[in-house]
Amino acid sequence: MTTIDNPTGVDVTAYPRDFCLERVRDMLRIRLMEERCAQLYGEGKIRGFLHLYIGEEAVAAGVLPNLLPADNVLATYREHAHALLRGVSMQSIMAEMYGKQEGCSGGRGGSMHLFDRGTRFYGGNGIVGGGLPLAVGLALADKLAPRPGCVTVCFFGEGAIAEGAFHESMNLAALWKLPVLFICENNLYAMGTALSRSESQIDLTKKAASYGMPTGHINGMNVLSVHDAARQAIAFVREQQSPFFLEIHTYRFRAHSMFDAELYRDKEEVERWKKHGPIHGFTDRLKAAQMMTEADFAQIERAAAQEVDAAVAFAEAGTWEPVERLLTDVTTPPGPEDRQ
Repeated sequence: MTTIDNPTGVDVTAYPRDFCLERVRDMLRIRLMEERCAQLYGEGKIRGFLHLYIGEEAVAAGVLPNLLPADNVLATYREHAHALLRGVSMQSIMAEMYGKQEGCSGGRGGSMHLFDRGTRFYGGNGIVGGGLPLAVGLALADKLAPRPGCVTVCFFGEGAIAEGAFHESMNLAALWKLPVLFICENNLYAMGTALSRSESQIDLTKKAASYGMPTGHINGMNVLSVHDAARQAIAFVREQQSPFFLEIHTYRFRAHSMFDAELYRDKEEVERWKKHGPIHGFTDRLKAAQMMTEADFAQIERAAAQEVDAAVAFAEAGTWEPVERLLTDVTTPPGPEDRQ
């Protein structure tokens, strides 16, 4: 078995300054967009379910820059960050949150079902583990087409490990040697259930390794560590055209969803993890290395805030789908035989 390197102590000076500032920009765009979404949810502007990625930004910001436009990406219902960094515009994401026609899913998917074929972002899936078999199908299609050198990246939470679809997908991806990178975003809690209360084996790489595929695990609060690990894993999948499993240890600072009373973890635990927050931890290291100033940070934050304001304005000005179109793409229009 091949195990990926685990560079938990990546030196910021090993990367160009512009690259590091771009990762700060990525994480701040996610954070500010989601904080505004939480506010809008409280105001009744966004409805339904809302699962926030706050605290986990280093995962998406570390992985997605390694991908090519021809690659496929799938995510969970906590997918706003993945869609944004894949290239889906913040305006279309926010309009989708509002349920407006200008949203990336036409206003029909909402927070959990962002989708954009143009960027090969195939969801957003409200079913736990639902993206896993879809990833296998996309990778199989690429192999048969063929589309050589393409990679399918599938993000999912550790709660999906308990689903039968996880094991079926691991088996088929390994058996058919499909180019899939499986990324488990392990934030320790599947809704309100701690990993140790649902899994007898909490080293999740061992489950994937049992199917004969290489694995790795990484500190998901460090964006450069995630980037390095993802770069190695994606290169393996692209070159070998076979699967890889990467477990990324992270933590969400917010509740599971806006409906979550959060009675299953102590506030002290959350505060401990916040001390390792991916944004301030990274920016502190950049400042210490004299690669970033407070003025640099303020400029990036200001640009992200302006983008969020523009996205909200776009969503507010969006249009509702007419009632007479509600069955479009839901039922097949009646044919001549139905009128006999």
